[in-house]
Amino acid sequence: MKHRVIVWGTGFVGKMVLRELIPHPDFELAGLIVHSPDKVGKDAGEIAGLDVRTGVRATNDVDAALSQDADAVAYFANADIRQMEAIKDMAKPLARGFDVVNTSVFPLIHPKSAPSSFVAPIERACREGGSSFFTTGIDPGFCQDLIPMTLMGLTGRVDRVRIQEILDYSTYPNPRTLFEIMGFGRPVDDAKVLQLQPGALRFAWGCAVHMLADGLGVALDEIREVHQRRGTSRTLDLAVGTVKKGTTAGLRFELQGIVGGEPRIVVEHVTRLAPDVAPDWPGSERGDVYRIQIDGSPSIRAELAFRGEGDDANAGGCLSTGMRAINAIPAVCAAPPGLLTPFDLPLIPGRHNMQAPRSGACSEA
Repeated sequence: MKHRVIVWGTGFVGKMVLRELIPHPDFELAGLIVHSPDKVGKDAGEIAGLDVRTGVRATNDVDAALSQDADAVAYFANADIRQMEAIKDMAKPLARGFDVVNTSVFPLIHPKSAPSSFVAPIERACREGGSSFFTTGIDPGFCQDLIPMTLMGLTGRVDRVRIQEILDYSTYPNPRTLFEIMGFGRPVDDAKVLQLQPGALRFAWGCAVHMLADGLGVALDEIREVHQRRGTSRTLDLAVGTVKKGTTAGLRFELQGIVGGEPRIVVEHVTRLAPDVAPDWPGSERGDVYRIQIDGSPSIRAELAFRGEGDDANAGGCLSTGMRAINAIPAVCAAPPGLLTPFDLPLIPGRHNMQAPRSGACSEA
């Protein structure tokens, strides 16, 4: 049985997902919601950069899109600085009976620890529509919950777990995220960086620490935030802008889940805009990776490398983010109504993802 899907949002993640969704034998594109006026009226295949035409045209009329017969809405709109607006967006299809998957509102990865102002509207909409809701991502997301929890299930004892994102962000396509939110290109002592305001890291990534603690069955004393910044010794010309010599080009932070007075569940980011920035910080021979370190009996070390077109780690990670949501749709549709977590879903192996090699990419839309 094919699941009919309305895709909402065609930024970096949404557009890549469309390329995989359109030809997939288990899914049918039922509608496409966009925010940019330039995309309205375009065929989904054109927006995806494919040389096929689907007959589904992009619209910014949400009510019209939701009038289509569909099973689920896949929401990929950026919500970094519009969280409540995104929640209102997603509540609308939920209340109308559409199941919703999304990669946008990170705290809802672990609803039990999310703000009540986020959870309540979604719960209310799920009750009204008898619908199910699932939030995922890569980080926070499956690199910090599904995969490490699976590995911890192979142990007899876990003393501590550390999950690292070691990533060169120079190809990240969103300048607002890089410069306004993360503070790259700004003075290394700038006290007004949004992501480094007290509580901001905990707001975005605390869900991962809570999810791991929940999986382990331990109580957190607290979550601590620590961070460091490094400047660049030269001017960096990125696709999305210039980072001047001496300004921030490296950011390292930790969310430390304190258990028994010690940091035993740690989520760490090591982020650079060039390989020679902060060479003393952790790295990998494999380049950009997600590293899982479990100390216990036995101890486990794992590195995951995601690569997209042109061997790009950001493209690979973002596509994996979206496809985890898409591949979860059949399980989400089969689940009871309400907010779901990885604990509520079965194994999702990527059914029918092995097909004949495809071609047909055309110029970017």
